[in-house]
Amino acid sequence: MVAAAQHAHQAAASKQSFEVLTPDQAKEVEAIAARIIPTDELPGATEAGVVYFIDRALKTFASDALPLYQTGLVAVNRAAAQMFPGVKSFSVATPEQQDKILTEGFAGEWPELGPLGNGTRTYVPDFCQTVWLHTVWGFLVDPEGGGNRDFAGWKVIGHDPAHSFSPPFGYYDKDYPGWQPFPAETGKK
Repeated sequence: MVAAAQHAHQAAASKQSFEVLTPDQAKEVEAIAARIIPTDELPGATEAGVVYFIDRALKTFASDALPLYQTGLVAVNRAAAQMFPGVKSFSVATPEQQDKILTEGFAGEWPELGPLGNGTRTYVPDFCQTVWLHTVWGFLVDPEGGGNRDFAGWKVIGHDPAHSFSPPFGYYDKDYPGWQPFPAETGKK
């Protein structure tokens, strides 16, 4: 996951091309992620470079999810076209239409995705939940590992990027710099 986060950070900063996703697939994944964590007065999935994290994840630790993404992206675009005539893909739908499409996808109301490359069947909620999980990971992954560009995810949750640790000072670490005993502890070992 750290390698995927580092790749996401570098790829987003350099506008690097994708390793696994085609440009069309990346456009759809980015649109889906942007509805899962939308941009408002705070940064969203787009600003955090989540699509780059997902691309790298599909090449590394989540490579087994690639067939699910491939069939799921076809299904989301098919659902968009069926629900809203004239809308050819999820990414060109309005935000309200996108929300309706995803709501129905999470509820399992899209058509089945059919067999995957490995012969197993999967269902739309599997795709929706997987994209949701990868979006959250890409948004909140530790920035020291190279993810969540410009601390976008941490800004949203109010996490201070400055690392701080205050040990529970006690007799066992009395030689730790900064340790000061409480007045009641002076007689204790």
